[in-house]
Amino acid sequence: MSVIDEVLGANREYANSFRLGNLSMPPSRKLAIVACMDARLTIEPMLGLKTGEAHIIRNAGGLVSEDALRSLIISHHLLGTQEFMIVNHTDCGMLTFQDEELRERLSKATGTAAASPAAFGAFTDVEENVRAQMLKLRSHPWIPREIPVRGFVYDVRSGKLTEVSAGKVSRGTA
Repeated sequence: MSVIDEVLGANREYANSFRLGNLSMPPSRKLAIVACMDARLTIEPMLGLKTGEAHIIRNAGGLVSEDALRSLIISHHLLGTQEFMIVNHTDCGMLTFQDEELRERLSKATGTAAASPAAFGAFTDVEENVRAQMLKLRSHPWIPREIPVRGFVYDVRSGKLTEVSAGKVSRGTA
């Protein structure tokens, strides 16, 4: 049995006792979060959130990518979120490579080049990456200035969040 078959079985059990069908589309806490996809981050329990309280956008590195930005603009303008949170973490896999090295490795392994993705978004400093993501949001013309944008680093060993001051972003950060 594959892992997908196992999780489908779990879904059947979940659906039998499902009681969340009446939640409204907009998140009740008016919060949107961009976080890393790392499996060690369980966003809702980490932040004391329940289903329906926040939009959670996840990708490798917790980057404000083109798609994350699209989602945040929709989240705010169409669904009413009023605060944005960036969550990166210690021991991130995005610290373990450089974009060009990965591109070359993949080209070699597959025997072909690809135009997309244009970048993987690797970085060398987690706090600097958080600052860079906050800056992307704060500087976008469709994100109102009054929207709080705060960034954090989650410690995968202790479970604690540490806030990152906006400060200045170094060059070469994602």
